[in-house]
Amino acid sequence: MKDFTPPPDIASLLPRSDFTRRDFIGATLAVGFALAVRPVGAETITTDSDGLEAGEVRIPVTGGEIPGYRAMPAHGGPFATVLVVQEIFGVHEHIRDVCRRLAKRGYLAIAPELFVRQGDVSELGDVQAIISTVVSMVPDSQVLSDLDATAAWAGATGSADLERLGITGFCWGGRIVWLYAAHNPALRAGVAWYGRLTGAATALQPRHPVDVAARITAPVLGLYGAADQGIPLQTVEQMRSALKAAKVGCEIVVYPDTPHGFHADYRPSYRPQQAADAWARLLEWFAAHGVAA
Repeated sequence: MKDFTPPPDIASLLPRSDFTRRDFIGATLAVGFALAVRPVGAETITTDSDGLEAGEVRIPVTGGEIPGYRAMPAHGGPFATVLVVQEIFGVHEHIRDVCRRLAKRGYLAIAPELFVRQGDVSELGDVQAIISTVVSMVPDSQVLSDLDATAAWAGATGSADLERLGITGFCWGGRIVWLYAAHNPALRAGVAWYGRLTGAATALQPRHPVDVAARITAPVLGLYGAADQGIPLQTVEQMRSALKAAKVGCEIVVYPDTPHGFHADYRPSYRPQQAADAWARLLEWFAAHGVAA
C-alpha cells in the first residue's frame, strides 16, 4: 500500500464565518433535495437500500466532526472504498443515491459534507447565493484534509479496504477529484465528472487541476460535455496537454452536444444515454485501476 499521511491541522487556514463552532459540531445532513434544485425532475433515479447498510455517519476532522453519508453492503468486507464528492448543493439526496448505487456494486461509498464549516447550502434557493456565501469561502486545503480524514475514519471502522481507494465527484466535486489525485499518494483511481479545470489563483484556491496535472499519481478519468457553457473545450484540451507530464495514464472523454450536469437525473440537464455510458465507464475504470469491488 502507498503511504497514507493523516490530515494536518489546518485550522489556521480556515476563513472566518458566521457559521459558529456550535453549528459546526451539531450539523447534520439535509433531508431530501437541496432547495435550489426543487422541484426535481420526473426522471430522478431512486436507489433503495435493500441489502445495504446506509445512513448518516460522523467523521472526526480538524476542529470537530462533520456529517457524512455512507452506504455499503450489509454483509462482508472490507470493501473497496470510493470517496464521493458533492456538487455545490451539498450531500443532498442525489449524492446519497450515488453512494447507494456504488454500494449495490459492492463498494463502500462515503460522501462527507465538505461545506459544513462555512454554512448550510440546503435551504438556499439561489445558486449564486450558494456560491457567493458558502462555496467561495471553502478552502481547498480544508477539503483535501477532510477527504483524508474521511478515508482514515472509514479504514478505522474495519469496513474499508484503503488499498482499493477511489474517488469520484460531480461539478464542484469533479474539480476536487483532480486535486485529490495530486494530493493523496494512497489513491488508486479517480473519476471526475465535469469539474472545472482552470481558473485564477486565490488564497483559498491557489491551484487548479491544470496546475497540478504533472503531480497526479493516480489515473483519473474525466467525463465532460462538449456543450458545457461553463467549461470551454479549450480548457479541456489544455488539461489533456498538461496531463502528458503525469506519471500515470489519465483519460478525458467528451460527449458531443452534451451540457454540464448530464449525470444529474433530478435536473433538466440530465442526458440518460450519456449518463449511462459514463457510469459504465466509471465502473470499468475503477475495476481496471485497482479499485475493483
